[in-house]
Amino acid sequence: MQNCIKLMAVCCLFAAFGCKAKKPIVKRVAADSSAVTGNPAVDTKAARIAAIRARQTNFNTFSGKAKTKLSINGNSNDVTLNIRIQRDKKIWVSITAIAGIEVARAVITPDSLLLINRLQSLYLRKPFSYITKFAGKQVNYKTIESLLIGNTIPELLNENAEFMPLAGNTTVEGNLNDVIFKLILGPDLKATQTNLNNQAAGQSLQVSNSAFIQATNQIMPSEIDIASATKDKKIQVNLHYTKADYDQPQEFPFSIPSRYQPAE
Repeated sequence: MQNCIKLMAVCCLFAAFGCKAKKPIVKRVAADSSAVTGNPAVDTKAARIAAIRARQTNFNTFSGKAKTKLSINGNSNDVTLNIRIQRDKKIWVSITAIAGIEVARAVITPDSLLLINRLQSLYLRKPFSYITKFAGKQVNYKTIESLLIGNTIPELLNENAEFMPLAGNTTVEGNLNDVIFKLILGPDLKATQTNLNNQAAGQSLQVSNSAFIQATNQIMPSEIDIASATKDKKIQVNLHYTKADYDQPQEFPFSIPSRYQPAE
């Protein structure tokens, strides 16, 4: 597979990152976390899960612009991404390089991946499982969508997890389909750290969210650091959103020019 196609696939996974966010950093106000940390009347796992879910970003569409510093097995690349999301349906990414020239475009859906490489006039059609070669089987469409806006990965909030207070934060730990996970939530119940580890498969994913900003009427991290390892593939991404908006009309243009050839 051509290197640019591989780079595109990974960029679509994690979108992101490079310069300071233009939106001001906001003070994160602690949520009423009694349902998470100890009110005997409501201290059940169902109540804890409900309290955390209520603090996640609820949206229909998202658009963001970011610069990306991406390292694959030690080789770094700098690009700019434009990201658009239609919740639960599609993630659209346009990648530009120097002088704003688009070099690649992608659309990710829950069951497919479409890529075009403008530098080499190639295109790629793959099932979503192609992405797991780079990020591991623990990653699905909803995982990517959640990571891009700073939400908690939905599957981690389940009745088998352990919820514990920790210095004003809340930790969520457990085992999901052989993946050991640890989630750290801030006082406002927003995810600040996510760690997934599948030792048997040699796969891990670590995510850190910081520098929270207000985008439209939502609070989200402007800085997202991601490290993924799958056997001999190691990926590091440092994200700093420069623009982010929610629930605005969006278009998702994608077409494959007739002269483009399929990538092998």
